Formats: sequence, C-alpha cells, structure tokens
Amino acid sequence: MTSSKLYLGIDTSNYTTSLALCDERGEIIANLKRLLDVKEGERGLRQSDAVFAHVKNIPELSEKLRDYTNGARIEAVGVSVRPRDAEGSYMPCFLVGRAAAYTVASTHNAPVHELSHQSGHIMAALYSCGEMDLLLKGNFVAFHVSGGTTEAVLVKPHGCAFDVELIAATADISAGQAIDRAGVAMGLKFPCGKALEELAANNCKDLPKCKISVKNGKCNLSGLENMADKLYKETCDKAFVSDFVLNFVGETLMALTAEIRESYPDIPILYAGGVMSNGFLKAKLGSFKNTYFSEPAFSADNAAGIALLARRINNEK
Repeated sequence: MTSSKLYLGIDTSNYTTSLALCDERGEIIANLKRLLDVKEGERGLRQSDAVFAHVKNIPELSEKLRDYTNGARIEAVGVSVRPRDAEGSYMPCFLVGRAAAYTVASTHNAPVHELSHQSGHIMAALYSCGEMDLLLKGNFVAFHVSGGTTEAVLVKPHGCAFDVELIAATADISAGQAIDRAGVAMGLKFPCGKALEELAANNCKDLPKCKISVKNGKCNLSGLENMADKLYKETCDKAFVSDFVLNFVGETLMALTAEIRESYPDIPILYAGGVMSNGFLKAKLGSFKNTYFSEPAFSADNAAGIALLARRINNEK
C-alpha cells in the first residue's frame, strides 16, 4: 500500500540523473537513476553537456515515478544544489535539479530543502548500511570517494542535518578519475569502475609494490594514471593493470584510514560514494574495525539520501 505522505529527492550530478521517494516511515520506495551518456573514448562530460542530458532525462524519470506515487501527496522536496557543504562549492549541472524541485513543489504546495550532493551520499550510506540510528547518535567519519571527490569528513550530526569538517583529501585528482582514466586508456567504456573490478578478478600475476603518497591527511593519485599507462603499454594485460589500479587506490584509502585511526581511535568510519561500490575496495577496508559500507545501489550517485534528509528536515519543523 502506498504511503499517503511521500518525500521526493532529486540529484543531478555530473554523471547521473536521480529521483527517489521515501515514505512517511523513512523507507525508500523508489530509487530511479539514469547515467548520462559519455562518448566512446571520452573521460567525462563538459558541464554544458551534463546540463543538457539532465534536461532530457528528468521528464522520463518523472514519468516512471508515477508508478510509485499513486496520487499520494508530496510533503517535501529535497534537492542537491551544490557538490559539497563548503564555501564556493558549485556546479551548473545541479541547477537542473533545483529547477525541477521548485516546479514539483509548487504543484504540491510543498517546501523545498536545498542540500549538498555529499550530504545525500552520506545519508544514503547510513540508510543502506543498516546502522543509521546507531551512527547518528554521535560523531563519525565519512569517506566520500567518487569520480569528483576523494575526501574524508568528520561528521557531527545535529538535529536533522550534519556539520562536516574536512580531515583528509586528495591533493590532485579523485580516485574515480584515476580509475576512469586508466580504464579509458585501455579502451573501456566510461565509467570504468565495474569493468576494472571484473577484469581484476581474473588477474593471476603478482603485482608490483604500490608506491603510494599519503601524508598528513593528503594523498596524491595523479601519478597512478601514468603508472597504469606504462604498465599497459608494457604488458597489454587489462586484468593485470586493472588489479594494479584498484590495489593502488585501495592501499591509498587504507593509509588515509590508518592516519584517521591515529587521531580518532574508536570513531565509526562510513564509506560512501560511487567508487565504494567496488567489492575489492570494501574487502580491503573492511579489515579495519568499526567500519560501515553502503550497498552498491546506494553507493553510486543517487537521490535516496536527499529524499531521506528532506523527510527528516520536514518532520523536525
């Protein structure tokens, strides 16, 4: 039976159009996504192309959302309007979601709650790991590892929102960028994370030692692109290179986690973001105690966390 009150989440990130609904009990009943098309051989999208793709995708996903609403009232609309909760954080692609949010809200006489893409990732991971109530009782660390971001924040829940403090980050490119650039160089279709994981599972060769760069909460990942390119030219072995790339990213994240553990010995650590859909990385980082992981459907870009936050904010009023 459809809930009489629903909360809509909208997220228009650089690579995925997402709409989600949660009911009055805080259960996700729809989590709809459409990846933006990236031309073969390309390593991403220009913002203008992403905006145009979202404009095309929103009506199609909205039509599918009808199957879940059954005429129920939208009590509130949440929308990601910026990448992160930081001054100056901005990407034009989020303007499409914002426009859609205010259009829907006006027809339901509902409020709009503007949120960050990162907060949505954190909330979706909290929901998916099954320990949301436990983790929201105190501070925790959240890793956001994706195509656009690789960082860890100290999360301080208050009421229905988060205060976040940056405690670790990449000094150059993100883990997702490193993975995708290595994959595209081997002729894989963007985004490349899933393909790399499947290829890496077939590698039987010993990997060279990873010379990672992690110090004082900063990591460097841009060198991985050149290392992977060199290995592929020498070996033409996609499975070997894929395993090397994922192992390098995994060792980097483990080193960042180890540093955080020195400063915050017992704090829960939550891993979110599209890169954390990778089972290989989850297995490596799971060796640390008191760590939590999102299910793949809630790790990659999605609007579920935005819908959940909209419900929490609305019910706090």
